[in-house]
Amino acid sequence: MTAEVKVEEKQVESEVVIAAAVTPVEEEETTVKAVVEEGEVKAAVEEDESKPQGVEKSSSFKEESDFFSDLKESEKKALSDLKSKLEEAIVENTLFKKKKATPVKVEKKKEAEEKAEDEKKTEAVVTEEAKTETEAVTVAEESPKEEAKTEAVVAKESPKEEVKTEAVVVKEDEVKEEVKAGNVEEEKKSEVVVTEEAKAEAVAEVEEEEESVDKDIELWGVPLLPSKGAEGTDVILLKFLRARDFKVNEAFEMLKKTLTWRKQHKIDSILGEDFGEELASAAYMNGVDRESRPVCYNVHNVFENEELYQTTFGSEENREKLLRWRFQLMEKGIQKLDLKPGGVTSLLQIHDLKNSSGLSRKELWIAVKNAILVLQDNYPEFVSRNVFINVPFWFYAITSLLSPFLTQRTKSKFVVARPAKVTETLLKYIAAEEIPIQHGGFKRDDDTEFSNEAVSEVLVKPGSTETIEIPAPESEGTLVWDVAVLGWEVNYKEEFVPADEGAYTVIVQKGKKIGSSEGPIRNSYKNSGSSGKIVLTVDNVSSKKKRVLYRDVKRANPHPNGPALRSFTLPADQAGRTAAGRGLQKLGPNPHRYIGGYAGQPAGSMNIKLKSNL
Repeated sequence: MTAEVKVEEKQVESEVVIAAAVTPVEEEETTVKAVVEEGEVKAAVEEDESKPQGVEKSSSFKEESDFFSDLKESEKKALSDLKSKLEEAIVENTLFKKKKATPVKVEKKKEAEEKAEDEKKTEAVVTEEAKTETEAVTVAEESPKEEAKTEAVVAKESPKEEVKTEAVVVKEDEVKEEVKAGNVEEEKKSEVVVTEEAKAEAVAEVEEEEESVDKDIELWGVPLLPSKGAEGTDVILLKFLRARDFKVNEAFEMLKKTLTWRKQHKIDSILGEDFGEELASAAYMNGVDRESRPVCYNVHNVFENEELYQTTFGSEENREKLLRWRFQLMEKGIQKLDLKPGGVTSLLQIHDLKNSSGLSRKELWIAVKNAILVLQDNYPEFVSRNVFINVPFWFYAITSLLSPFLTQRTKSKFVVARPAKVTETLLKYIAAEEIPIQHGGFKRDDDTEFSNEAVSEVLVKPGSTETIEIPAPESEGTLVWDVAVLGWEVNYKEEFVPADEGAYTVIVQKGKKIGSSEGPIRNSYKNSGSSGKIVLTVDNVSSKKKRVLYRDVKRANPHPNGPALRSFTLPADQAGRTAAGRGLQKLGPNPHRYIGGYAGQPAGSMNIKLKSNL
């Protein structure tokens, strides 16, 4: 034992020394890499600053490639090893095999034999010691003086030995009794060993519980048997490998647990379950991000409704229903994915914490924690980012409580935005036309005005003014536009400027200062056939640079036959009053031309043009 301990200590010391010797080199390499990367970053920044800026995207919003050729050599090997293990488990029907007990018959026999041998040796030693002690008694009676001298000499020569091996003088019959007692104990131990061995044999004889594995087994619609050659198989397996840092055995166990969990909770049939409409507003899929990933919005303040809160968290059954509803939503999102190399293979999660309660909603946050853990363990790498917006101060306390239960990879995907930075943060991941209007974007429910029109951007420097011009052709129709200024705090107005010289400018929106809480603005202008342009003026009176996003579209008038222009004659004194009363706009001094409004004005002596849908 001493020799083994010394060897182990030497090995530990060797490992420590090696680690200490390697560390400086690694640190030096890291430093060099950091300097190189810093230089590259600076060069990239300088290059970017020299280019015109567009709508900002996230530079780090890229997932790893699922193409086998793009993997590192170690990753390729891990994927190949996992495929081999999975192939073997499916073909040999061991994927779901559960062992009720491990066969221990052989091990128990060996242990029993070793114990029996040790006890026989002990018995022989005791017997010999007894004989020696008996002889020692006889010799002691014959020559006590000689023995005393001998003991004295021995004591002088080896005092340490004397301490370890003190002579015990016992009678022969007492030794026999001890031997008998030892035999009795040995018999009892043997009986115990035999009993345990019999139990072990009985357990080992119980056949293993087997659950058949279909060779056509699928996960999220992708065949798992590698030999089938499905292009999505690598994508699925890489998700489990990445979730476990490419540790093959851990990834394989995670995959087996996920398959078992899905069978136990009947996840494959969850899409057919009806959970009602009560929770529909708590989480929903809406649009895609810049990489065409489906976006899921989670609205936490829905549970501020006390009735809904009690209904949802009032019982264990309802809490379980909430989790199943959340799993169903995840499955719906996965149905929108294209699980193959180069396809869209993950979702973007947005968590809106606006006006939501803090730690007082204990049941809510327990449910959130449970959902996160289950999704983390059974839906690996299906979420590209978790973006938390409108984050209150107490959010950081929640994350510190949840942190021990989350993997480092999961935590690295968290993005946090305070209320003033919501739109700016979302724009890094989602285009403005895909961001809902309540979050500062242009997307509206059931929008009939816009479809796929592109969004443009203008930067307004502090203390400067920028104008945006939207052409208004001579043909009749309606111009519609959306405009948003990130953070606003600017003066803003809208006008129609006709192409005719000397024509009056039409004020569409009077100039006003717009506060930071203002959302996107939508407005329109009906053109009666006069060419010109819509001019949007943004006067930045703040000390910060402002980003202005806008888009426009021209729509035909709603009348199926198109708008009709009709002429009417009005007395001079009636013309102005009638035009103003009808919401008409004056375009020129002579003749008095008016546009807008509808037909039906009283006849008179002045000829004006009126637009009619009649």
